[in-house]
Amino acid sequence: MNSKIEKVLEFDKIRAQLTEYATSEKGKQMIKELPIEVEEKAIQNKIEETADGVELLRLKQGIPIPRLKDISFALKRLELEAGLNGRELSDILRVLTTTHEVERFFEKVEEEIALKRIPRLVEKLESIPDVTKELEASIREDGYVLDSASPTLHGIRVGIQKTEQEIRRQMDQYLTGKNAQYLSDTIITIRNDRYVLPVKAEYKSVFGGTVHDQSATGQTLFMEPQAVVNLNNKLREYQVQEKREVERILWELSQKLMPYTNSLHQNHYVLARLDVVNAKALYANEIKATEPIIDRQNHVALWKAWHPLLDREKAVANDIILGEEYQAIVITGPNTGGKTILLKTVGVIQLMAQMGLYIPAGENSRVGIFTEIFADIGDEQSIEQNLSTFSSHMSNIVSILKQINNKSLVLIDEIGSGTDPQEGSSLAIAILDYIASKQSYVIASTHYPELKAYGYNRPKTINASMEFDGDTLQPTYQLLLGVPGRSNAFDISKRLGLPSIIIDQARGLLSEEDQDLNAMISDLEQKRRRAQRDADKMRHQLELSTQLLEDLQKETELFKANKARLLEEAKERANSLIEQSKDDADKILSEIRELQLRSKQSTVKEHEMIEKKTALTDLKHEQALKKNKVLRKEKAKKALQVGQSVEVLSFGQRGTLVEKVSDEEWVVQMGIIKMKIAIEDLAPIAETQEAKQQVIVKSARSSHVSSELDLRGKRYEEAMKDLDLYIDAAILANYPRVTIIHGRGTGAIQQGVHKTLRSHRSVASFEFAPMNTGGNGATIVTFK
Repeated sequence: MNSKIEKVLEFDKIRAQLTEYATSEKGKQMIKELPIEVEEKAIQNKIEETADGVELLRLKQGIPIPRLKDISFALKRLELEAGLNGRELSDILRVLTTTHEVERFFEKVEEEIALKRIPRLVEKLESIPDVTKELEASIREDGYVLDSASPTLHGIRVGIQKTEQEIRRQMDQYLTGKNAQYLSDTIITIRNDRYVLPVKAEYKSVFGGTVHDQSATGQTLFMEPQAVVNLNNKLREYQVQEKREVERILWELSQKLMPYTNSLHQNHYVLARLDVVNAKALYANEIKATEPIIDRQNHVALWKAWHPLLDREKAVANDIILGEEYQAIVITGPNTGGKTILLKTVGVIQLMAQMGLYIPAGENSRVGIFTEIFADIGDEQSIEQNLSTFSSHMSNIVSILKQINNKSLVLIDEIGSGTDPQEGSSLAIAILDYIASKQSYVIASTHYPELKAYGYNRPKTINASMEFDGDTLQPTYQLLLGVPGRSNAFDISKRLGLPSIIIDQARGLLSEEDQDLNAMISDLEQKRRRAQRDADKMRHQLELSTQLLEDLQKETELFKANKARLLEEAKERANSLIEQSKDDADKILSEIRELQLRSKQSTVKEHEMIEKKTALTDLKHEQALKKNKVLRKEKAKKALQVGQSVEVLSFGQRGTLVEKVSDEEWVVQMGIIKMKIAIEDLAPIAETQEAKQQVIVKSARSSHVSSELDLRGKRYEEAMKDLDLYIDAAILANYPRVTIIHGRGTGAIQQGVHKTLRSHRSVASFEFAPMNTGGNGATIVTFK
């Protein structure tokens, strides 16, 4: 794509903003050179990369790319088998360690986030662990060679340290005592890599030693005392050895990197690409941009689009549609209404999308694929335009018309301006017709009234205007598609105080066609406002409906999930209860069988038999409690019959069902009152029946039931239950009389026994046993 378009649309400012978010030097350079793609696949790939970056930024705070230097020059030196300095090796080490960190980062990420494009890029990274480890042990971040780089270097630096300490110890003697009077300052300094003292010039001969430098005034000489000359010489030798050893280490490390120059080039490139992706994601987040949809048919639909260089809070967002129903938009109206910025917005957004960036527009915005974007946009807004300005614009348009085709987007600001209005409007119409013949896409602005009817007379063309508020006399910068711009000169003049007689005379001078056109435009604007209000209302209702539908779908899914889970839990619990009940029943039956086998050989104790019967009864009760009471109640409601007793819940009264009115209502008799009651308000009352337990025995002898029941040592509830079972068994065994041994104790069991006997219908009488057979610790019961 032609490079001129970026200059005209000030796209270099977008690149500059994007560059600020890159951290590597190579990444910044890549952003400056990012091409405007013209192939669908290339554009889609870059947008998918940006989408991956946005997702990583949202969930992982972005890709961990630190500040990296550009190592391209250092790698070229390695390719020429030249040695590198410490700083260059440190920069390469930084790339190697970053490569390892990024690989580990994406190993964790791929388990959590589904990415589209970036994983293919990360696969190209290649770690070099052995060389990386050696560099880490040898080079500091600032390029300084560490003592651990070699034992020889370590020994040399130990010698340097000790020699420096000895020099300082000896020179410290000159800073105190009588020698201090010869010094201009009591400090130790360095000149020509040798330790010296600042000596007053007049004491040069008194102090003694070698002069290495002097002050600007000549009053201070920097002298090396004779006593430390040998130590300074020794230190110098160590320093030379250190330099040679460092050079040797740097050369060895450079040689070890030479076989990996291709891998280093690849890592450097991939990290820079990832840095660019990070930058695009950060920029999209900063300007609140969204992912564009690529439309191969070039149906552009930008919803709530704004220029990215404007303040998002203050910029006016516009819906811009081009390509599906019409390929040309002609924006008419006066200057300063926002036409120019609208043209730039369309061009900049299209360039951003084709470079792989998110765009400053609403969700589901669509962009085209243009092989060329041309623009003739001038910043000159004055109506006093001379011939040179017209010539400049016309030359530009001539160049554009030579290159356009059916995949070109043309943006022209103030088409045909700068010359005679009549000639200018005619040229504008002719130019637009020519562009239409090439099937190019065009958005043109003009203030010529002759073009207001252009959209009505040409196919695939629509008029538009920038809205103007007649109340405030200010433009709203809102694009009105389908409505041509109308002149506001009369309205503005009237509000500014121009006499009505002048305005009326001016209106009279307008042709009837102009007046009809303005009236038509005014009517269109009113209809458009009404349609916009209705559309906003419907959009709001649609948003509410959509939100309600989403909430309902979420609740439905949650209900289904919970329903399935609860059913599974209920099934598991039911199966568990069934298994437990089966085990308990099998255990009790087994014990009963053992008792039966024992009974053939010896008499079974009656309390053992009672215990087993009680266990079975308890098991039955336990299962009954597990039944669903709500389900049982609902089944009972469905089984209501005439004459059945029910409770009317709302009145708290008992009644009788008289007549079924419908599936929802019954007539209920409550005392002397009959009422229609809803079935939900009725609760069936179960008729109480005494449970009868039948124990089949052939005779008293074969029943093995004792004539005595001993309740001593038992709890009250257990004793009463055993008493009920025993009385039934004794009656079935045809005993006329039995003895209940309850003991004295607290008297609670004795009172419970007497209470049960009083209410039992088969008991004729009962009394305490004689003193010689238990007295008031036992009760003799006589049956009817």
